Amino acid sequence: MSTTGAREGLVLGMGNPLLDLANTIDAAYLAKYNLKPNDAILAGPEHAQIFDDLIGRPDTQYIPGGATQNAIRVAQWLLRTPKATSMFGCVRLDDDIGKRLRDCMETAGVRPAYQCLPNSEPTGRCAVLISGEDRSLVTQLGSAGQFTEAHLDDPTNWAIVEAAQFYYVAGFFLTVCPPALMRIAEHSLAAGKTLMMNLSAPFICQFFKEPLLAAMPYVDVLFGNETEAETYAKEAGLPNPSDARSVAVALAAMPLKPRPSGGDSAPRSRLVLITQGKGPVVAARSDGSVTEFPVRQLAPHELVDTNGAGDAFAGGFIAQYALGKPGVHRLRNQGCALHYWPVQLHNAQRSGQGYWLLMRLMYCLTDYLFAWALMD
Repeated sequence: MSTTGAREGLVLGMGNPLLDLANTIDAAYLAKYNLKPNDAILAGPEHAQIFDDLIGRPDTQYIPGGATQNAIRVAQWLLRTPKATSMFGCVRLDDDIGKRLRDCMETAGVRPAYQCLPNSEPTGRCAVLISGEDRSLVTQLGSAGQFTEAHLDDPTNWAIVEAAQFYYVAGFFLTVCPPALMRIAEHSLAAGKTLMMNLSAPFICQFFKEPLLAAMPYVDVLFGNETEAETYAKEAGLPNPSDARSVAVALAAMPLKPRPSGGDSAPRSRLVLITQGKGPVVAARSDGSVTEFPVRQLAPHELVDTNGAGDAFAGGFIAQYALGKPGVHRLRNQGCALHYWPVQLHNAQRSGQGYWLLMRLMYCLTDYLFAWALMD
């Protein structure tokens, strides 16, 4: 039974669904496939056997992955209500990885409203090869890149869109189906809802500027890290591109499309959140206000990996933002430590500690930021 007050279908994520296959390997296995112990690459034909190897090992951990799914799973865990979150993305209809992915998402409480194509590429997957404290990621995007706007034409799926009050899309989706994003953006604007987006990677700001700029007038909350913000600033010709504060203010000040007449008449405002690793999180609003929030430092032995920390941060913030919590008008005097949450989950399935620690830390910073966002 939920104690957060979140309703079913409150949040909808749309992105590129992957299934992580995680297991421990040795140096010889990495050498066999010419892999580095701490790296991330796209799979080539020479890596196909890796996935078969992992599927054949009984101790392989199956963990939903992909930037949007990572954030949605964190949000779901915090919102607690079964099916408080839903996920759009593309998987292959008839393969085992797609079935496992749906099962994992349902177990996590997320409604996996995937587009299931019978003749697509295999469901997207990522081999997570763990050696000591290192991990080597080998990703096969597969059907994740084949989502089409037609999925929104199904009345059942559009009902999920209409039921949601908050939408979250990672920037990676701009490489797949911008028309689907724009359709949901238009609905969000007309219905007075909230669209959240993540810059996700520097290359999005470099090579997908057109769909990014087309979506920005609809975006109410924007996430990014300092590298993505700097890349955007350089591409846009902004002064002081390495100054996260000034870039956040510029992003927050970008024009917002007004809501249609007859709808919500309140002026729109954008919130921009820029993470900086162990540096402070920068939060800027459309009125030019900007605040920095410190991040609690971890001892070296506590830090597993920072990969995926941005997704976890976004998911924690989405949950708090969606809950609303009227009357929160003070800042909690706590910072946050960013962890590599997919690997923490891999560890948590053995110890039960890492995942709980991460969620507690996410609550610290998201309460901290959310309270500021509500202040007049």
